[in-house]
Amino acid sequence: MVLYLSLITANSKSFGTHRPTLREAFPKLFRHEKRSEAPKSDTLHELHHDEPAVYHDEKAIWRTLLLGIPDWKEWEFSYTAIAVNILLTLLSLDMIFRGPLLYDGKDLTFTRLGYVDDTSAKVLLRDPNITNLPIYVYLRPSNSPAWSNVDTLYYLGEDSDYTYPITFSKLQPDTAYTYALSNDLKGHFQTAPGASDQNAKSLIFLTSSCIKANFPYNPFSHSLSIHGFKHLSNVMKALPSRAAFMLFLGDFIYVDVPQRLSSTVEHYRSEYRRAYKSPSWQLPGLQIPWLHTLDDHEIANDWAGGNETEPFPAASDPFLHYHVSVNPPFPEDVPASSRANTTYFQFTQGPASFFMLDTRRYRTQPESEQASLFFSAKLLYGSSSAPSQAPEYAPSMLGPAQLQSLLSYLTTPEPPNVHWKFVASSVPFTKNWKVGTSDTWGGFLTERQRVLDAMHFAEANLGVRVVILSGDRHEFAAVRFPPSATRALSSSKDGATGPHEFSVGPLSMFYLPLRTFKQTDDEDVAIAYYPDGNSKVGTVEIASIINRTCRNSRSILTYTLWVDGSRRWNYTIESPSSVIVSRSNLDTWRS
Repeated sequence: MVLYLSLITANSKSFGTHRPTLREAFPKLFRHEKRSEAPKSDTLHELHHDEPAVYHDEKAIWRTLLLGIPDWKEWEFSYTAIAVNILLTLLSLDMIFRGPLLYDGKDLTFTRLGYVDDTSAKVLLRDPNITNLPIYVYLRPSNSPAWSNVDTLYYLGEDSDYTYPITFSKLQPDTAYTYALSNDLKGHFQTAPGASDQNAKSLIFLTSSCIKANFPYNPFSHSLSIHGFKHLSNVMKALPSRAAFMLFLGDFIYVDVPQRLSSTVEHYRSEYRRAYKSPSWQLPGLQIPWLHTLDDHEIANDWAGGNETEPFPAASDPFLHYHVSVNPPFPEDVPASSRANTTYFQFTQGPASFFMLDTRRYRTQPESEQASLFFSAKLLYGSSSAPSQAPEYAPSMLGPAQLQSLLSYLTTPEPPNVHWKFVASSVPFTKNWKVGTSDTWGGFLTERQRVLDAMHFAEANLGVRVVILSGDRHEFAAVRFPPSATRALSSSKDGATGPHEFSVGPLSMFYLPLRTFKQTDDEDVAIAYYPDGNSKVGTVEIASIINRTCRNSRSILTYTLWVDGSRRWNYTIESPSSVIVSRSNLDTWRS
């Protein structure tokens, strides 16, 4: 702002050839002094003609108002332009700095629900007040007055930002529980139904991505208020029963929007603390388990720099403490020695199984950029100095270990009561987004094809449907991936064949006014596209299909899109009947 005001006074074009005095530039700030000059003779006065009328220069006015460049011949509009620019600068500073300056979150004390299954539950605790130690943890069924002391915490330290993952085990299925801590924190949760329970045939959960406090910006709102949570609370009220969990697909914080202030571990931790310090968490219905994947804005925009390059180590620290520690379990094929560096997860609940991907920690540069670097080297160094072939490593979104774990999950038969395989990806699987395609699976088409082949195999041979849930793009789109054998004959938008993707976001952020989604081939069939809305959330409802004439059970999935708290679109898919899996088919595909 000081620079702007200096430029105003130094801008000779604003003054013309005559540089004004302060009295001329700011006439309202200085009173006219009485002149002591002798009165002029009537003869001289008579020689003066009437002063000509002064007309405003429209071009100068618009230049002043739109560009903020004053023209003192139009001083009324110049004052307006200066005032507007000062106001906008102050609002920008308020948006960027009010939250970090007023709320570092170091005093944050809270608990939140993590992963809950039929016999256990995870709860994250943060309490920086060491005078509360030891902290006693109590639990009781909600219909019982008797408390049980299930844990005692003697240490909470700076190494974990004073967080601790509490695990309740040996619980009863489909039971409401209340927990209480000796530091006056308490909460409630409900365990999932057992696998053989009738209630296990149905499931309701939510999915979304991308939140930024006080965005869109409102100077009269609390700087930590998350506007989209009001809409989310209304969605919760409209559901036929309580949602089992929120599957949040990345961009829980925006460390680099609107301005990166630091890349230290402490700054990344403070971003998580501010997110959890938001008063919006007190809205009704939000106290359900939240399960998290990682995306770029928890690190840096469009991150593809690996897990050792700065700022990833600093960014990973709070993600591990605040989210991974209470997330679902790792896949069984992950060795115990590797679990400290594993951030992808697998679990089953009711009629569905889930594989939650990490699309950032293990990714390389995308195919297009890697090829571009290779050919640039050819041009730069010439044929004798450039590499004779492309780089040895293959571009990968997932890395070899995670890719193999995902392929194993997709091609492994499920129990008879499980009809759905969900793959949660923080970035879209479809290549239909034509802007920023290389940051999506569209930048890793070779690996995408391997995954898609496994999905088609699962649908054809395992008696399940495969659904991809993704986020990141601040838009909603639904896409179907028909099998190659039926592509020419099956380009319709119905759910007859092929895996489906539902990509939704943001939960509380801006939407894109530009239309960047377009189907260009018959591989990714567009079903629906809703770009508008600053708050979007998807609900997934699964129910069993009663068929007395068929012994094999089936299931139906209804996906509903909610935009700014209102129901906008819904879509249904049916699962196939359970089938007997041929071991030869599995061996043939895996070979």
